[in-house]
Amino acid sequence: MNADLIDEFAVLLFQAPLVMSSRMQDFAFAGVLGGSNEMGRMVTEKVAAAFESVSAVNVALVKEGIATAAAFATGTFAGMAGASDRVAVAALIPYGKRVRANMRRLSE
Repeated sequence: MNADLIDEFAVLLFQAPLVMSSRMQDFAFAGVLGGSNEMGRMVTEKVAAAFESVSAVNVALVKEGIATAAAFATGTFAGMAGASDRVAVAALIPYGKRVRANMRRLSE
C-alpha cells in the first residue's frame, strides 16, 4: 500500500467523523435558531465529490491501461505494480479534499 493511499484513508478515518460531529452541532443549533445552509451544502458537495471521483477513476484506469499496454509491448512490467493503489487514491482524493476543507471551515 503506498503512502498516498494511507494518507487518504487516514483523512477519511480521522477527520471525517470530526466534520460529521461539527455538522450535527450546526444542525442542532439551526433547529433551535432556525435555518441552516449546511444541509444543502453537505448534499451538494457529496454529489460533486461522487462525480469527481468517478471521473478521476476513469482517467486513472485509462492511464493504467495505456501503461499496461506499453509494458506488454516493450516487455517491461516494472511500472505495473501498485496500479490498484493508484486507482484507489484517484477515487479517494476528491472526498479527502472536501473533508479537509470542511475540517478547516467548521473548526473556525
